[in-house]
Amino acid sequence: MKAGFYDGNGQMIIQEHPDPLPGDGDAIIQVKATGICGSDLLMNNDKEQADEVPAGHEVTGIIADVGVGVDREMIGKRVAIETIGQGLACSTCWYCRMGQYRQCENKAQAEGGGFAEYIKRKAIGCYEISESMTWDEGALVEPLAVSIHGIRRGTMNGGETVAILGAGTIGLTAVLAARQLGAGKIFITARHEQQAAMALSLGADYACSPEGGEFQDLIGAHTNGRGVDLTVETVGGKSNTTLIQSVESTRMQGRIVILGGFRTPLQFDWLGPLLKEQSIIFSSCYGIINGYHDYEMAINMLANKSNSLSNIVTHKYPLEDIQQGFECAYDKTTGSIKVQIHQE
Repeated sequence: MKAGFYDGNGQMIIQEHPDPLPGDGDAIIQVKATGICGSDLLMNNDKEQADEVPAGHEVTGIIADVGVGVDREMIGKRVAIETIGQGLACSTCWYCRMGQYRQCENKAQAEGGGFAEYIKRKAIGCYEISESMTWDEGALVEPLAVSIHGIRRGTMNGGETVAILGAGTIGLTAVLAARQLGAGKIFITARHEQQAAMALSLGADYACSPEGGEFQDLIGAHTNGRGVDLTVETVGGKSNTTLIQSVESTRMQGRIVILGGFRTPLQFDWLGPLLKEQSIIFSSCYGIINGYHDYEMAINMLANKSNSLSNIVTHKYPLEDIQQGFECAYDKTTGSIKVQIHQE
C-alpha cells in the first residue's frame, strides 16, 4: 500500500509500505480521511530521523477485513478509530478494566497510522459512525473526544464560565464540547482572524488576542473581577506563557485543565496557583467517564447537525499531495484551520 512518511529532512513523502494483516481481535480499516494534528507538525519539527511507520491518529474509514474472534458483520462498517488507546489496548489490565485504555499497561505495538491506505487496530477501538456523518466529521471525532475528555475531567458544571487558551483544532473543539455540555460564558484566545470567527460560530461568546493583557481584562469585566471557573489550556509548546495566563484567568479555587503538550522542561512559579488554591488537572486523550466513552459522546455531537464543527475543515488534500497538506497546515496565512488528507 501507499503511505506518507516524514523523510527526516523536512518533507512528507509517499512510499510503498507492507499491507497490514489482521491478528486475533484486529480490524483492517480502509482509510477515508485523516486529520493533520498540531502534534504531527510539532513532532516533525523535533524529529531527527525519518519515520519507520506512517503517522496520523485522527482517522476514519471503512472496515475492510477482521481477524479471528471478530464478528465478520463488522466488515463494511463506517468507523472512527480510537487509534491511541483502545485501538491498541489489551482489554485485560487494570486500566483497561477501568475504561482508561490510554493508560493500558500492555499495549500492542502500533504498526502505522492513518497517513496510509490502510490501518490496523483492535476491533474494539472502532466506533461506528452515523450514516449521516461525512468523512470530514468522522476524522473530527478524535480531536473532539480529546476536548470532551478535558471538559469532563475538569468537572465543568452547567452555567460555569470557561476560558479556552488557543484556537487551534483542540481549542475549537473545546468550545463545542463546553457549549454542548452546558457552559455559561466562553472566552477564547485566537491568534488568527479565521480562528476567532470560527470560535464564535461554534459557541464562544468572546474571542480576542492572547497578547497584552486584553484577555484577562475581558474576563475580569464579565466575572466581576473573579476570573473564570474553568480554564482549558490547549497550546502547550516550549513556553510557560499560557500556564501563567491560565493562573491569571482562573478564579480562586477554580480549575485549570492542561490539554496542550509541553515538549520541554519549563520554569513555573507554583506559588500563584497555591495561594489561589487552584486545581491543575492534566488530560490526555480519552476514555470512559461515568460509563460513557468520550468517542461515543463525540460521535453523538457530530451526528447532531445543529452544530457546524465540520466547517473547521478548511482544506483537503489527497494522500499523494500530503506534503502540500502539511505546508498548508503550517501556514495560517492560507486561512487554514483543520487540514485533512482524504482518499477515495
